[in-house]
Amino acid sequence: MARTSAASSSTMADPVHVSGFVGPDDVDAVSELLRAQLEGLPARSPLYAEHFAEHGVTPEAFATLDDLRKFPFTTKQMLRDSQAASPPLGRHAGVPMSEVVRVHASTGTTGRPSWVGVTRRDAAAWTDMVARAFRTMGATREDVVLHGAGLTLFVGGLPIRDALERIGSTLVPIGTGASEKAVLALETLGVTALHSTPSYARYLAEYIRGLGRDPKEFGLRKVFVGGEPGGGEPAFRAHVESEWGAPVTEGLGNADMAPVLFGEAPGSGGMRFTGGRHVVVELIDPESGDPVGAEPGATGELVYTSVDRECCPLVRFRTRDRVVVTGRTADGAPLIRCVGRTDDMLIVLGVNVFPSAVRDLVQTLHPRTTGAVQIVLPAAGPRVEPPLPVEVEWGEQPGDREQLVRDVEALIRNRLSVRAAVTLVPPGSLERSEMKSRLTRLAS
Repeated sequence: MARTSAASSSTMADPVHVSGFVGPDDVDAVSELLRAQLEGLPARSPLYAEHFAEHGVTPEAFATLDDLRKFPFTTKQMLRDSQAASPPLGRHAGVPMSEVVRVHASTGTTGRPSWVGVTRRDAAAWTDMVARAFRTMGATREDVVLHGAGLTLFVGGLPIRDALERIGSTLVPIGTGASEKAVLALETLGVTALHSTPSYARYLAEYIRGLGRDPKEFGLRKVFVGGEPGGGEPAFRAHVESEWGAPVTEGLGNADMAPVLFGEAPGSGGMRFTGGRHVVVELIDPESGDPVGAEPGATGELVYTSVDRECCPLVRFRTRDRVVVTGRTADGAPLIRCVGRTDDMLIVLGVNVFPSAVRDLVQTLHPRTTGAVQIVLPAAGPRVEPPLPVEVEWGEQPGDREQLVRDVEALIRNRLSVRAAVTLVPPGSLERSEMKSRLTRLAS
């Protein structure tokens, strides 16, 4: 097993939790729970028994949250290797399959999806966290929520249902692949809110317009999105809000830790941590692994540690989610936006480019463009030789198409500092998805 570096205490002037992801009133309780979790982990998880020994650390090294930095990171590849060595749930599972009441799968962008087991207590903790996030996002017992996410292995499906039912909202479980039923529900059930991926929120609006109707006629008052970057992109969000005539709020989670751990209060300008005492969150530099203080303007990668997880307990799990701290709440909690995943990031002459950022820039040119884009890679990334090849759908009012190409290329060059080669394609020709949109593909 490759050694994974952990940040040393000499690189960190402030404690891990100083960013405010753990509220001051919860620090002692979370520390006690995590101490108990770590003490029992080597005995029930062969992966962590070996991982801790390899890095010369024992559970006794943990006394306060400041000490979490002494422990090594866990990576997604470690979990894949763990399950390959000891199927089905892996050497990190923590409990036998007989204790597992449900299995989900993480839909990683690389490699084979990995299984995530959930015990009865884990499921209750998930429901608690997700319900807190959706209350923050604006869900109430008066809402009738069209649940447009897959009710299968996707953690954005059944766990969201459980949370909305906990809140008391009326749930309409449409799932995916049933947009005609979604329209029927919008017509007849007094739906007040939509929950889906950002991609499906836009897809459903396009589907309705294809029927010759205006999405705003259905009177939605709330749009809850998550499951992929996009809900926080200014132009993309503005487009979805304009289509539905309703404000968008977003949540952020992770299949391996919890479906939703951050939720955005309407008008707040970012997502706050809503995982309570179940998860400890760190912000690190994705290159060095050193801690980053969650001050406004800071960027980094989210790292999660489970505090009371029975199946699949993880210590310092690197999510690959890149976030920016947008501000703080009145009580001092950091607010964040997800800007992309390091798994998706491209590097063009040393410049980091997130495909979702390209999409958001193209969206600003609507209705000259539809907002749909795809980056066509000559070879697997992350390094791409310029110019960055981008396909863009022209829109209902493209104007002069040669000028549109020049304008898109100039926008990408000026805002992202990379040279692009833009090819216009007809509306509807790029792949649409009811789940997560694929913004890159390899050239055929």
